[in-house]
Amino acid sequence: MKVSSNPKAQQDSVAALAKAWKGQGLSLLPGTLLTAGIAGTALVLSQASGLDSLNPLLISVLVGIGLRQIIGVPQLTRPGIKFAMKRILRLAVILLGLRLSLAEVMAVGPVGLVIVATSTVSTFYFTCWLGSQLKVGRRLTQLIAAGTSICGASAIVATNAVVEGSEEDMTYAISTITGFGTLAMLTYPLLGNFLTLSPETFGIWSGASVHEVAQVIATAFQAGPVSGALATVTKLSRVLLIIPILLSLGWQNRQSSTTQKQSRSLPVPWFVVFFMLLILVNSSGIVPETLQTSILKGNKLLLCMSLAAMGLETDLNHLWQLGTKPIYLAALSWFFLAGVSLSMIAISYSSF
Repeated sequence: MKVSSNPKAQQDSVAALAKAWKGQGLSLLPGTLLTAGIAGTALVLSQASGLDSLNPLLISVLVGIGLRQIIGVPQLTRPGIKFAMKRILRLAVILLGLRLSLAEVMAVGPVGLVIVATSTVSTFYFTCWLGSQLKVGRRLTQLIAAGTSICGASAIVATNAVVEGSEEDMTYAISTITGFGTLAMLTYPLLGNFLTLSPETFGIWSGASVHEVAQVIATAFQAGPVSGALATVTKLSRVLLIIPILLSLGWQNRQSSTTQKQSRSLPVPWFVVFFMLLILVNSSGIVPETLQTSILKGNKLLLCMSLAAMGLETDLNHLWQLGTKPIYLAALSWFFLAGVSLSMIAISYSSF
């Protein structure tokens, strides 16, 4: 590209570029403010209810859907909504790395890590296989697989940034995963008592198979503090598996796309790399605890904003057309994960 040596022309070019950037920023403002308002409302409602099962991510999606169906989405807000669905989403996924440290993962022990890794990976690929048998869409299947095997809504959000599923797929996946995770909170303590599981094994089982982090905590602490602490660490080690799975999905989806096969760019979702780097930074202990807490609180708002945007872009008519097969898929996937992890615990430990 030829660069003009005329200072006046250069100044005009810089001014034009600055004006374009300013105009683009202003166009993002209405939609961004709308998603932020929905996200703030969801967080307030979740905290005011005192119920761990009332996930602010799910509330954000539902409020967004409700607004879309009742009053519609003004065209003025569309650029900001798209921005929240893409850019803000990736930033939120990166910041999730501050929730994990390598020391916490290693505290589970080698046996616990093997149980977590085996049950998580096998559930993910079993769900992908079962989805193809049930003729559920590939992207929706991958979202359900990630949500069940790794960490619920957060994993679905991160996975969608790689597989680029539709807003309807995202909404369906989060709804089913949140529903079954809530059911796990109610049934696991009863099953633990029936099977006479020790607090330690119940904690490992909860951490290895319940969907959301908050749901794991609410489930496992019903069996005591030892169970709750072990479940939390087990769950965090399970969340770490999102890195290799997302890298694998990025490669698979690149291979299955004709246009992407012709691309020279590496099939690497770079936000996952930054996510991993933040885990290493967090493991080093250089991030002050107060700063970490503040960032994670702010990141919850960013996650809710991206989910609100997806709700605002969701067409319920298309959602109904997806049918009930994805619900069957999510249920069977959850049963598979619970069964595999519990069986491995029974084999690995001499007694419950």
